[in-house]
Amino acid sequence: MAKSLRSKWKRKIASRERKKNAPKELARLKHILTQEGSSDVFMTDVKDIATVVPPEKLNEKMEIERDSPHDIVGKMDTDNNRNKKTLLDQHGQYPGWMNPRQRKKLRKQRKNKNNKPRTPK
Repeated sequence: MAKSLRSKWKRKIASRERKKNAPKELARLKHILTQEGSSDVFMTDVKDIATVVPPEKLNEKMEIERDSPHDIVGKMDTDNNRNKKTLLDQHGQYPGWMNPRQRKKLRKQRKNKNNKPRTPK
């Protein structure tokens, strides 16, 4: 589902609206968070849950985690055995994200290429 032109258009317009309204929403959130006397928002609870961390500290933490030996083990080799041209893996399966129509088209191309009649010399 959600492959029709109408739904694509609606998604496109919705993403434009999100981009347009994002600064307003951010300003509104900041305004709400700065109000300490508001009765409907309990800022003390929110301050305990959310903490603001400068980006430099996050970068330092990421560098420390990269140096750990677990990072080397954590590499995934799922698509290393996939043919780049046909997108088939070692078992002849297409990736899960591929549309069935695309699969059918590639399968047809592959079979036509293999079964071309040879011209006599």
